[in-house]
Amino acid sequence: MTVTVVGIGGSLRPNSQSERAMRIALSGAAEAGAKVIEVTGPELVLPFYDPAVPERPENARRLVDALRAADGVVLVSPGYHGTVSGLIKNALDYVEDLRTDPRVYLDGRAVGCVAAARGWQASVTTLTALRSIVHALRGWPTPLGAAINSREVDFDLEGGCTDPSVADTLRTIGRQVAEFAASQAG
Repeated sequence: MTVTVVGIGGSLRPNSQSERAMRIALSGAAEAGAKVIEVTGPELVLPFYDPAVPERPENARRLVDALRAADGVVLVSPGYHGTVSGLIKNALDYVEDLRTDPRVYLDGRAVGCVAAARGWQASVTTLTALRSIVHALRGWPTPLGAAINSREVDFDLEGGCTDPSVADTLRTIGRQVAEFAASQAG
């Protein structure tokens, strides 16, 4: 059985550093045999989540449907002022739409967490915030997460990274998500 891993990440800038990092992590999931789906910056431009408003725009429905079908998730956020970006946080608020599903929120799903910021403090606190959000949503953060200091690491458009150990870490996170998802599915 092929598992599906959904990557959510990036910023409003197409091909941002965090989006490129997400693609490397998803490549690890794909190498482990997973089908991968990307949901990136422009697709995450959603109205502020409001549980009292049942109508959802098309991109919100696509996001929720992708998460509903996901066996695993990779979350990558830029670090803004020491925490996840508003774009990513609002997208994660839409997980509330899974509250009445048989598989509530992110229950039983492995979630790889990655934070990229210009400095260690912001990247580490953002990673901690992502992991806390995943716990609140009943997901299983992978044993390995990544705090990336984008002052020291750069990602290119071809999927390369100036620090091979960072690229290895990202692929390992993706692989951990896919392998956990496969163990749960089997």
